[in-house]
Amino acid sequence: MEPKDVEEIIKREGVKFIQLWFADLEGNLKSVSMPSERWEDVLKWGASFDGSSIRGFSRIEESDMFLRPDLSTFSVLPIESPQGKVARVFSDVIKPDGSCYEDSPRRILKRILMEAEKDGFKFYVGPELEFFYFKTRKEPEFIDFNGYFDYVPPDTGEAMLRETVERLKTMGIEVEYLHHEVSPSQYELDLKYSDALSMADILITAKFMVKYVAEKNGYYATFMPKPIQGINGSGLHLHQSLFREGKNAFFDPSDPFLMSEVARGYVAGLLKHARELTLITNQWINSYKRLVPGYEAPVYITWGRYNRSPLIRVPAIPEEKSSSMRIEYRSPDPASNPYLVFAVLLKAGLKGIKEGYELPPVSEENVYRMGEERRAELKIDTLPGSLIEAIIEAERGSLVRETLGDSAFEKLIGSKRAQWDEYRQIITAYEMEKYFPVL
Repeated sequence: MEPKDVEEIIKREGVKFIQLWFADLEGNLKSVSMPSERWEDVLKWGASFDGSSIRGFSRIEESDMFLRPDLSTFSVLPIESPQGKVARVFSDVIKPDGSCYEDSPRRILKRILMEAEKDGFKFYVGPELEFFYFKTRKEPEFIDFNGYFDYVPPDTGEAMLRETVERLKTMGIEVEYLHHEVSPSQYELDLKYSDALSMADILITAKFMVKYVAEKNGYYATFMPKPIQGINGSGLHLHQSLFREGKNAFFDPSDPFLMSEVARGYVAGLLKHARELTLITNQWINSYKRLVPGYEAPVYITWGRYNRSPLIRVPAIPEEKSSSMRIEYRSPDPASNPYLVFAVLLKAGLKGIKEGYELPPVSEENVYRMGEERRAELKIDTLPGSLIEAIIEAERGSLVRETLGDSAFEKLIGSKRAQWDEYRQIITAYEMEKYFPVL
């Protein structure tokens, strides 16, 4: 959109306030609001803010930063506000000299997308966003006890899902499917695929709207990967494809799996670098409570077609529907930063393509039920089992550092090590119950 198009929307819709949105290094939504009368000044000069107060941004002696709106993302928020309508626009982080701030997650993704464009590729993503509804924020009390694809009466969870979908639709965000997931009170929204940058923005918006609708109705929605012990956690399965010259570069009708050499190299890249990029796809201590055998979360680094136990699945498609050819990466969780996740996945896939990585044999056995000897025989490795293991793998490898850049990488590592050190000092209820009475 041009500035005049945005100004027309502001006048036509009677927008009173505009929120400039961006994400910190961990993917948390940040925002600054302003009266719509300030819009022209912000377009010209940007909105200043203190970068040193944002996690993972600048040092205090380099704190002055500016937000420059990306006009293509301007949209009126379908929310209730007694003061009048509110719009939001995603913004790029700019330094005082006018250059882009390289540690901004949105900038990092843009940089990797430009690398793909040099090779003629456009990157598309279609996420499956899972989450839980609970009765209150204070404790995880279920609102239902249904399971996967169960019919849900058209109230409570189902009603909130439909309301969320309708509100997203007014912003031009399409949801293809909505349904109950495996665990009690767990739901899923399948977002229609889009280019990676748009989809990262969409995911931030969808998570905001899920939480908004839940709170408006007196409930609480959480994207915590594993809020309840003993049941399945929430994932963010990511369907990915590369297009070149308007055609799906993953499709080859002559291949038994309909996979082109580009697709095979891409999958090989993801598999080879899976352990080191897990710090980005699963960035929290709680993430690793989900990544354990027995709860449908992928922990084994292998790939399959119909099989849902491996890390990567290649969904079956009709041969005449070549545009639907894609791969599904199943380990990310919804509490990850979508900008960084998309960036590291694309970087790993491109590396596999460019350097001609060999794709390991397909695994059509149920990896969950394999014995350790069988997995060793097939050379099937596992994802990191804890945050500290993921940190070590990221530091040992080079892919995450290359993707984020030295500065953002060191900031992220520092933040995650601080979280791990804090966690190590906590005496848990498990320890008191298990050890205190006997030691």
